[in-house]
Amino acid sequence: MKLPTMSSAQMSALLLSLLLAGSLTACGGSDSSTIEETPADDTSSPDDSDDTVIAEGSTDGVLCDYINSTYNESASVYNTSNSEWSCEDGIRDLVANGIPDHAVGQFPNANNPNYIYEQDISANFTLMPTQTDTATTLGGPRGTLGYVLNGVKIDASTAGTCDDSGDDCSMIGNEGNWNIEALGQSSFNFGTDDNNAHVQPTGEYHYHGMPEGFVTLKGGSNSSMTLIAWAADGFPIYARYGYSSADDSSSALKSIAGSYQLVTTVSSSRPSTDIYPLGTFSQDWEYVAGSGDLDECNGRVGVTPEFPEGIYHYYATDSYPFFQRCVKGEI
Repeated sequence: MKLPTMSSAQMSALLLSLLLAGSLTACGGSDSSTIEETPADDTSSPDDSDDTVIAEGSTDGVLCDYINSTYNESASVYNTSNSEWSCEDGIRDLVANGIPDHAVGQFPNANNPNYIYEQDISANFTLMPTQTDTATTLGGPRGTLGYVLNGVKIDASTAGTCDDSGDDCSMIGNEGNWNIEALGQSSFNFGTDDNNAHVQPTGEYHYHGMPEGFVTLKGGSNSSMTLIAWAADGFPIYARYGYSSADDSSSALKSIAGSYQLVTTVSSSRPSTDIYPLGTFSQDWEYVAGSGDLDECNGRVGVTPEFPEGIYHYYATDSYPFFQRCVKGEI
């Protein structure tokens, strides 16, 4: 077949059009262009002193080889605290015995009759947590909120309730309409120690609020953010301090506050506030957006030392709800 004859001007125009087409494809003008990413598995896991990741949305590489074996000489324990975290195939696994690795109060005590016993703890969390707009309530029979790195459970709520009259209250009944808080009230004493923890009838030591002894062991202070736990949805939990500007790691650290306030209108069916002051029951608190630093699940999106690109994360706070009562990630 005989090719058509082109003039020099036509040949120059053809070459120019070919060059322009190639230029547009290289700038993303073609849907067929491919960007190759380095898989997270191809990066070596850093040790605890440099637990940072670059992959947005992934927690792989952060505290994936955390192993604790600490003999606890507290009179209530005299046992070894064991917890082992590992990461494989998109899952963060925990195997632990539930024994705390820090000093604890006296158990049993006058308000908590239970001894601390070893537990058989096995839990797993996704390494690719996904934030949603849905708050899923967890805690107690509705599922564990998360575990501190030492393998001790987080369980901020209680099974204690009162009926509407306030005359029939039980620390373990879980049958009344008004749920008693373990912390921040003086009407009931659940026998918690200085770690805001006590012991369930099964012998399981667990935290209702800031795990002070563990935070101290981890070197927590107002000069650092301290990752202390993993939530049930796979997102990290930090203790007390965060950046004053959530997206700026150069901003000053401050004590992070929850966004719950005491209700302004008291239900007519509530037990008398003369007997049980506001704050005694979970229903005494309501989420007020913007009144603190966090959302209804005690979390926010921001940068952290371990996640410099930013991630959704929770806080243990000195204000209500102390630990999150819900999670924002898929579970």
